[in-house]
Amino acid sequence: MGNGGECVEGGMWRKSSHSTGNGGECVEVAADEALVLARDSKDPEGPVLGFGPDAWRTFIGAVKGGRLDLS
Repeated sequence: MGNGGECVEGGMWRKSSHSTGNGGECVEVAADEALVLARDSKDPEGPVLGFGPDAWRTFIGAVKGGRLDLS
């Protein structure tokens, strides 16, 4: 899984359209029907987290709902 390379059934890593490229905290994702992968865009060769589609939807819902805020 190289920088910007294919990683799941023809999928490519992508960042949110809200990412401004200013060195902020960004997550990249790649997905197919069976798997969603997530990584830190600042460390593309680093660890990758894998989620099933249902677990990913639950995780995104928790993020959007503020349930994971540390402040």
